Amino acid sequence: MVLFHCQQCGDCCKGYGGTYVTDADIQKISHYKHVPLEQFIEKYCVKSGTKYVLAQAENGYCIFFDNKLCTIHPVKPRMCRSWPYIESVLVDPGNWAIMGSCCPGINTHAPLERVTQTIKQEMAKNQ
Repeated sequence: MVLFHCQQCGDCCKGYGGTYVTDADIQKISHYKHVPLEQFIEKYCVKSGTKYVLAQAENGYCIFFDNKLCTIHPVKPRMCRSWPYIESVLVDPGNWAIMGSCCPGINTHAPLERVTQTIKQEMAKNQ
C-alpha cells in the first residue's frame, strides 16, 4: 500500500505557516543561489518567533516556487525533503488526514499504525 505519491501539484509549497529553515538550510540555499548569507536572509527569509521561514510570494507560494517547480530543489530545506513524513503526525496522527485534505498525494485510507511507523523510519533516515 502506497502512503504517498507526489502529484507535483505544488500545494505543499503554499501557505500553511511557511517553511521553516535551519541555519544549515539557509547556508546551503544561499550558496546555491550565489547570494551572500546576510543578503539572503534579508531578501528571502521572514522571522517567525525565534526561527526563520522562507518568504512567500504575493500568490502565497514559497518564494522559490515557480510554475510547479522548486527552483532550489537540489538544496530544498529539510522540512520540504521530509514531506509528508513529519513529526506533527506523530504528535497527533489525525494530522495525516488533515494534510491529506490539502495534498492529493497522501493516502488518507492508510492504517495510521503504518503511517506512524513509516514516519519514524523516514525521520531516522533524515537525521
